[in-house]
Amino acid sequence: MPRGDKSSYTDKQKRMAEHIEEGYEDRGVSHKEAERRAWATVNKETGGGKKSGSGRGKAESHASARKGGRKGGASQTHAQRSAAAKKGWETRRKRGSA
Repeated sequence: MPRGDKSSYTDKQKRMAEHIEEGYEDRGVSHKEAERRAWATVNKETGGGKKSGSGRGKAESHASARKGGRKGGASQTHAQRSAAAKKGWETRRKRGSA
């Protein structure tokens, strides 16, 4: 079986990879890189192709999915955060509670 052959993966694993890939592309990752990351995630969660062999029936770990849901980007830009800090400092200075 050549490298990159996906015939040993179940339909569910292929759907998982497609869905993960779309998520990466929505965040601006190139198609090729998104596909590579998606299959790496599927392999990590499910332990590789499940159709045949001794790997069948092993438990799946969804740790990466949990991590992805918890890991977040900043809701404010650096400039917005800095402006808010300056505004707060001015308010505290004026009120004398600094």
